[in-house]
Amino acid sequence: MKPVSTGFQRYLLPGFVFQAAVIAGGYATGRELVEFFLPAGPWGGLLGMAVSMLVWSAVLMVSFELARVGRAFDYRAFFRLLLGRGWFAFEIGYVLLMLVIMAVMGAAAGEIAFSLFGLPRLAGSLAMIAATGVMLFFGTAAIEKFLVASVGYLYLVYAVFVVWCVVAFGDRIGASFAPATVGEGWFEAGVTYAGYNVATIPAVLFCVRHFGRRREALAAGALAGPLGMLPGVAFYIAMMGYPHEIAGQALPSAFLLAKLQAPWFEWAFQVAVMLTLVDTGVALLHAINERVANAWEERRRPMPRSLRPALAVGVMLGAVYAATAVGLIDLIAKGYGTLTWYFLAIYVLPLMTWGLWLLWRPRRATARLR
Repeated sequence: MKPVSTGFQRYLLPGFVFQAAVIAGGYATGRELVEFFLPAGPWGGLLGMAVSMLVWSAVLMVSFELARVGRAFDYRAFFRLLLGRGWFAFEIGYVLLMLVIMAVMGAAAGEIAFSLFGLPRLAGSLAMIAATGVMLFFGTAAIEKFLVASVGYLYLVYAVFVVWCVVAFGDRIGASFAPATVGEGWFEAGVTYAGYNVATIPAVLFCVRHFGRRREALAAGALAGPLGMLPGVAFYIAMMGYPHEIAGQALPSAFLLAKLQAPWFEWAFQVAVMLTLVDTGVALLHAINERVANAWEERRRPMPRSLRPALAVGVMLGAVYAATAVGLIDLIAKGYGTLTWYFLAIYVLPLMTWGLWLLWRPRRATARLR
């Protein structure tokens, strides 16, 4: 008998897993926020983040309900519903995006290892790979618990961080927000940032098993957008104390932590960042493993347990090589933007047209999903 899902699993867990998949290396360190939102200024950046949040919520709501009705709990099954024979178009883009994200994470882990311990950057990258591989030995239930615990720690650390920054240099933050002007490009920045991040939504589909009704899927999707963006909003406000100085920093978080002059909190914060790197790797690579596991099940054979970490380590080693060859700032500036419009075209547009038709067209379309 299937265990009864709790209210937390139905309404909040998907948002926490989505946040873990989205945060990646650049978000956790602040670099993505600098790249996408800082050019629009303090208020423009916040507006752009609001656009991203709304796009996420809308796409999450429809994706969760389509996956629930069609019982599509991995991205291959989901895109077979949405794109038919063209489902592999998403897999191509997803693998490419995952390589970019993992490369960003590897570069960020290397920067943290160097800044905290003076270790070679490669050591930090390899440590992240090892931790992610270990987590992927365990099943879905253990992964859910790990993601929830680490995201909870992240929220706590970010809350302390932003409050401390407001206390330490709140006058500078206030001065940045004092002009009521809104910079240009905030809407495009919000759409662009949302565009490549929606590709991480299929990594959350294993949580759809907890939904029993449409109301639960829609509510969880609506909540997941704000849950995914809340730490970023807090971080962005804190960065407004030194917007010009922080623009060229590979690790904006390290810059702000140095301003706080509290080595013990720097350790606490960087532990949170390292956990988010593992979170993202676990969430994204678990989606790959679920897709491969279902392919094995179709052949009536169980997926070897050792294959899960083996796949993960192989992907991450390739990504770390890209990170060392290109660098963190260039990866975020060039890699993400290239894939944004691809995912808007093959995922968001079909989902918000054909996907909605499948869900709300009575009988014939609904029958196709079952």
